[in-house]
Amino acid sequence: MASVNPYLVFNGNCEAAFLFYQSVFGGEFPYMGKFKDMPPSDDPNCPPPSAEEENRVMHVSLPIGNGSVLMGSDSNSQGGDVVIGANVSISINTESRAEADKLFNGLSSGGNAFMPMNDTFWGAYFGMFVDKFGIHWMVNFDEVPKK
Repeated sequence: MASVNPYLVFNGNCEAAFLFYQSVFGGEFPYMGKFKDMPPSDDPNCPPPSAEEENRVMHVSLPIGNGSVLMGSDSNSQGGDVVIGANVSISINTESRAEADKLFNGLSSGGNAFMPMNDTFWGAYFGMFVDKFGIHWMVNFDEVPKK
């Protein structure tokens, strides 16, 4: 069964926000990556981050409570600044690629699938969309290393 977690987007102060959340909830960040940590892309639609954006947070996660994870990132020039109040997405973590595809295809029907499901450099199968009601979603399947 899929798990659902909040995903918050900030306009350059994500790290400060998550350090604050960590001070309240406790715990450790399993991952905090900056835009400068991304490998270069051959896609002309994905230019390298500007000097202004390279130290913005690309992704951070903070486990809280019983299995919940608060996640976040900063905006960038590709996506533009976010409007506070409309900067929350629902992130679904699935147990398989098939479940990811099913949920992505079903929930994005009639909406705007602006980032189709695809393999990522961080080892996940991932996509993003806005549904027909204007709700932002992220679907993620973490590949399990083969032993």
